[in-house]
Amino acid sequence: MFPESEFKVRRTRVRENLAELDVDALVVTALLNIRYLTGFTGSNGILLLTPSREILFTDPRYTVQSKRETSCRVRTVKGPTLAAVAKAINRLRLRKTGFEYHTIPFHIYTFLNQGLRPGGSLVPTRNLVETLRMIKSPVEIDAIRRAVETNSKAFSKVLPTIRPGLGERRIAADLEYQMRRLGGDGPAFDTIVASGSRAALPHARPTSKSVEANQLLLIDMGTIQDGYTSDMTRTIFLGRPTHKWKKSYQAVLQAQLAAIDAIRDGVPTARPDQKARKVLKSHGLDKAFTHSTGHGLGLEIHEEPRLGKRDRNKLRAGMVVTVEPGIYLEGGGGIRIEDTVLVTPTGCEILTPTGKELTVI
Repeated sequence: MFPESEFKVRRTRVRENLAELDVDALVVTALLNIRYLTGFTGSNGILLLTPSREILFTDPRYTVQSKRETSCRVRTVKGPTLAAVAKAINRLRLRKTGFEYHTIPFHIYTFLNQGLRPGGSLVPTRNLVETLRMIKSPVEIDAIRRAVETNSKAFSKVLPTIRPGLGERRIAADLEYQMRRLGGDGPAFDTIVASGSRAALPHARPTSKSVEANQLLLIDMGTIQDGYTSDMTRTIFLGRPTHKWKKSYQAVLQAQLAAIDAIRDGVPTARPDQKARKVLKSHGLDKAFTHSTGHGLGLEIHEEPRLGKRDRNKLRAGMVVTVEPGIYLEGGGGIRIEDTVLVTPTGCEILTPTGKELTVI
């Protein structure tokens, strides 16, 4: 449970941006943004923020929960929540009300817009809350650390049980069971377990296929704990790896370490990607790297910033990102190595404790 002061600071930062955006208020409809600003974890809520008011609208299912989770004024609505929000906007005589352009469904926008009095209007805002979410506070970083540690412990529990003949889905189920058993809320995304040629699919879903001897096995897993996510990928080999796979693995590891070495406060987000690609190119593998080097994470498994060659952001202390270069060879297999990394004022800290040397079982 985060201290209420944490949420008050976040709401204050949003308020400070209202005048600059030339809006009188902000309607927050994205549930994770509502959680970020209030602590409320229910499945139905809309937050109205003005310079002097903060009202959380929800339904009777959450009457008790909302009052326990937030210090905002809570308005429990028996009818359509959006209608109540529109009435509040009209009653407060707000002229320009900001809304979340990137996340609000069109039908919700239309319903809300039609409910406003003459003279009232909705103004699109872009990534106002998401931009604040990029820089994690100390309590958020602690939550991510716990999720990372739980994730790695789950992996270490399952790794000794993996053997030829075990199905991909069974391995994924074992990993997710251990996440929960060790204190996690569950997987942060659908666990990826891909063996043999299927490891060449960056987002392969586990199947009934059994893992076989003398093949690669790629595992991409993340735990969500206390609302915050983690992400890790490890590639292991069952049996005796060929010289080609050993060499390819070392190339990906070198690329990942080069990308991590480039992470520090003030560095363009494209630079770690450039460093990883440069290493892979020296091994003739750059064309087999088909995605960006990493992404931010927090309340969501994919958040800003992205570590891609076309990105124009800058890394800042307090950001938490993944670093995950990989190569994918159709018909052969794939190798990816991924850690969760914290940007610090002097460089970065690898939060993932799991070793990265090629594991052979």
